[in-house]
Amino acid sequence: MTIATGEQRENLIEAGKRLAATLRAVAEAARPGVSSEELDDLAEHLIRGGGDIPAFLGYTPEGARRPYPATLCVSVNDEVVHGIPNESPKILKEGDIVGLDLGLTHNGIVVDAAVTVAAGRPDAQAEDLLRATERALSAGIAAARPGARVGGISSAIQGEIERAGFSVVKDLGGHGVGEFVHEEPFVPNFGRADEGPELVEGMVLALEPIASAGKGSVVLAPDGYTYRTKDGSRSAHFEHTILIEKGGARIITA
Repeated sequence: MTIATGEQRENLIEAGKRLAATLRAVAEAARPGVSSEELDDLAEHLIRGGGDIPAFLGYTPEGARRPYPATLCVSVNDEVVHGIPNESPKILKEGDIVGLDLGLTHNGIVVDAAVTVAAGRPDAQAEDLLRATERALSAGIAAARPGARVGGISSAIQGEIERAGFSVVKDLGGHGVGEFVHEEPFVPNFGRADEGPELVEGMVLALEPIASAGKGSVVLAPDGYTYRTKDGSRSAHFEHTILIEKGGARIITA
């Protein structure tokens, strides 16, 4: 989406505030002994309580066999993204790392964000993985400015993850957002700074670095949504919706 009016911009900013508050509450609830279904129920309750619509529930991405059946994606340890929380609920255990991906629609504007948190106390590798992936998101945002290329974001994300000794999950990446959950352009988490479409003022993007402690290859589970690492290694995922402005990127879901 490219923001064309002041009303769209105001709705985008408000949507981001609402999503950030909801995701923060869900992340704080992700403790040992809590089920993924409880987190999903909380996310839906908070979104609907604010008068908004869960953007993922009932959404059918291109190539999917069925609509997504939940409000929240909960991906634990070797689950990379899109873990379904309510069909075979998982009970979080001490030391699990838990990816939480959430979208909402506010006055027709879609925003998308994700965090990965530890249930209880993480081990050293998990802590390093989470920090590196979050730094990669910050690096990608810093590279997002009018006149730059999508590849500038991609290159910045890749460099941060690989310098930390982890692998980029190359099959998955960021995307445009705003009118729909997934829009053009695709934003890979690897590449060269001079590649890809040019970034323009008003463009709305969801940047989402995804890193693995192993080799970064993924497989799709039989449920049609959950991606896992092929080698069973743990992964982390952070995401913000951003707006490209004259001076750089504004984080909408901060």
